[in-house]
Amino acid sequence: MINRKNFTLLSAPPRNELTGAYTIDRQRSTVGFSARHALFSSVQGQFTSFEGLLKINGRAFGRSEAYISVQTDSVETGSFPLNAQITGPDFLDSSTFPLMSFRSSGVLDANHNLLHLAGYLRIKDIELPVPVELEFNETSPDRSGDNRINFQATVTLQRSDWGLDWNTNLASGGGLISEKVKLHLNLSAVRLDPAQTA
Repeated sequence: MINRKNFTLLSAPPRNELTGAYTIDRQRSTVGFSARHALFSSVQGQFTSFEGLLKINGRAFGRSEAYISVQTDSVETGSFPLNAQITGPDFLDSSTFPLMSFRSSGVLDANHNLLHLAGYLRIKDIELPVPVELEFNETSPDRSGDNRINFQATVTLQRSDWGLDWNTNLASGGGLISEKVKLHLNLSAVRLDPAQTA
């Protein structure tokens, strides 16, 4: 468990214009992953079905919150057999655990366009603390008049911590798939009308 007393919340300049609740626009966002594979430079894919909510307090960034959930059966790698293996019992076991999720538990620090979140990532039935550094930038209202904010983050995980420990030993030594998996988040979120937020 992360001890927040080990971190200092920096004083970020107020950004009152960012205050509000934002919902992730799946059409303009990606939740991807990559891992080193002995037969290829890496295996890459993405989840095509996910949703999330971001609550930003531009007056006090430390009170901001983030939630995201991903349907584990929505893996797309470009290879049907690989999709089936990742969503099967060797890894995500989507039929038993249809969702993976992240929820923030606090903001460790905030500085300009960076938010360092403490939070918990749940995969299968295991929930573990994971820090996330979000880089963000706001945009002017788009053609539809929506106010947007865009986030990017890369998080490196030790997959066996969540029970995703399937592997095949190679004759040359080591495993077929790296223990390290990277999650890549590129999120575009639309600010909700205050009436919707309530």
